[in-house]
Amino acid sequence: MGVLVICSYRIRRGHEAEAWRLLKEHVPLLRRHGLITDRPAIQGKGAAGTVVEIFEWESAEKSRQAPSIPEIGAHWKAMAEAMNFTPLALLPEAQRPFANFKALD
Repeated sequence: MGVLVICSYRIRRGHEAEAWRLLKEHVPLLRRHGLITDRPAIQGKGAAGTVVEIFEWESAEKSRQAPSIPEIGAHWKAMAEAMNFTPLALLPEAQRPFANFKALD
């Protein structure tokens, strides 16, 4: 059974183009390394511009292995330079029982 994860990112000012490129590549990269399931990933955007990404790890073990893969580690480092990894609980949307986000393609 997989592990569902909800990631949230706040894009840094001046890094918008790089952040969107990295987000577009993120799920395919994880999938190429066999870390996540074939379940379709979902991305959304909050009112303040925070991006959420939902996908399913193959297992908790696979999620722990991910940083040790050089290509994944480098990608996450580049993501950290272009955006802040934000706890979901800090998002205004998460303060309501039914969090709403604008669906992204």
